[in-house]
Amino acid sequence: MAKVELKHISKVYEGQVRAMDDANIVIEDKEFVVFVGPSGCGKSTTLRMIAGLEDISEGELYIDGELMNDVPPKDRNIAMVFQNYALYPHMTVYENMAFGLRIKKVPKEEIDRRVKDAARILDITKFLDRKPKALSGGQRQRVAVGRAIVRNPKVFLFDEPLSNLDAKLRVTMRAELSKLHHDLQATIIYVTHDQVEAMTMANKIVVMNVAKVQQIGAPLELYNHPNNKFVAGFIGSPPMNFLTVKVKKEGAGVVLDEGSFTFKAHPDHVEMLSKYDGKEVFFGIRPEDLIYRDNAEPNTIPVNIIVIEPLGADIHLSVETSNHQPLVIRTEPDHAFSIGQKVYFLPTLDKARYFDKETENAIVK
Repeated sequence: MAKVELKHISKVYEGQVRAMDDANIVIEDKEFVVFVGPSGCGKSTTLRMIAGLEDISEGELYIDGELMNDVPPKDRNIAMVFQNYALYPHMTVYENMAFGLRIKKVPKEEIDRRVKDAARILDITKFLDRKPKALSGGQRQRVAVGRAIVRNPKVFLFDEPLSNLDAKLRVTMRAELSKLHHDLQATIIYVTHDQVEAMTMANKIVVMNVAKVQQIGAPLELYNHPNNKFVAGFIGSPPMNFLTVKVKKEGAGVVLDEGSFTFKAHPDHVEMLSKYDGKEVFFGIRPEDLIYRDNAEPNTIPVNIIVIEPLGADIHLSVETSNHQPLVIRTEPDHAFSIGQKVYFLPTLDKARYFDKETENAIVK
């Protein structure tokens, strides 16, 4: 397997449209790295530049220490799994998996061994004589993965491979791909717009938005310490809540004023927030960090319930403050909530995050 390095990589299309701008990413040997972000952020374009399917406009790409900018895709020793599987409909599963090896003139016995080994790993041995139309979506996806495995590539590239599957099967396939990574000890680069996939599968996540890398780090690092408001709002389900509040220094502390209520900042956050005295900032709090209280208490946030979503183990409440600032709260189903009800929630203030109103960069992360 191999280390992949992107040094100041950019992609510029005609008309000076930048699909990726100055990406600096290191994927270590045997890492499972996920590129995540909304549609159009540049993640698939970046993956295709690694694969050689897109030319690199600026910067350098290295695989296993070798400069790859001008190396054809077939000579990069990578394997790519696409969203639509890209299987040959007239070929059997066995023939689909063996096709690339036959093109490379691999001996027949070696092809047979590799195909059967991959089929065993993916539990598709019983489907080897079937054609793709006789398979379910999940089975076709396994065949596409198997076709990549038999090539013994240095790097596996996955481009939104689970997006065509139903919700239950996506959960199953996430676990299977994670197990596959563990078993193969492979270098995997995986593109998705689904942050749940990123959080559950990755060793390292690269968050992208508007053709820029926003932050790179381990899943919990991004979840607990986002660099900016975009990362904070993209990583986590439901996403982080944001309220506009005004910072007011009071003695040795700081009070945050939403207009319809106030609360005190956690002592660990006072020094950084003091620099914003008299200014508005974004107060970020995750849905699970708002704790229900029966009555108004110091630092509680009073809200009115707009929507109730019972999910079994917990409830999602869509609420808003008197100033019509929305929040989503995840809480236990132990309370009889009703639409229109006024309720109180206490934020876990040491877990709160604050962001500059203009730059949206983290003040406290």
